[in-house]
Amino acid sequence: MDPLLHQLPPAFWTVPYVGSRFPGSPEVADRPGLAEGANCQLFAYEVLRHFDLAPPDVRSGELWADTRATARVSVARPLDLLLFNATDDAYGAHVGVSVKEGRVLHLCAEIGRPVVWEMTEFAKRERYRVLIGIKRVLDSAQGRRPVHVRQPRRLT
Repeated sequence: MDPLLHQLPPAFWTVPYVGSRFPGSPEVADRPGLAEGANCQLFAYEVLRHFDLAPPDVRSGELWADTRATARVSVARPLDLLLFNATDDAYGAHVGVSVKEGRVLHLCAEIGRPVVWEMTEFAKRERYRVLIGIKRVLDSAQGRRPVHVRQPRRLT
């Protein structure tokens, strides 16, 4: 198993997909954390928080537009966020966490629990066929800085 994945506590692997538990939702405000389930964004952000990063609590469209806490990058490193959709529109995009060599940890309704997919698995699905892009959470203490940005591309 990927060393990064091995560092996740077992509870991360049993989080159920619950679409109504997204960043900023009343359900999350009343009951924070992952025990009650999560959507893809909430799950991805909690993974990053486990590794002491501070992603903004925003939906995917806001994440893509954000320039204060994150930066667009062209090559994914472990713990970068990847946004997927059926089109190049970031609104409603699916969010996953880069783990190693083109592999992405994510939580989706289709599977119902966290899973790691190769990029080819996303390309097989109409709703994930476009990699909108990659976002890196900025953390000046670790020297994480943005690099060259590329345009969204279709995975198929």
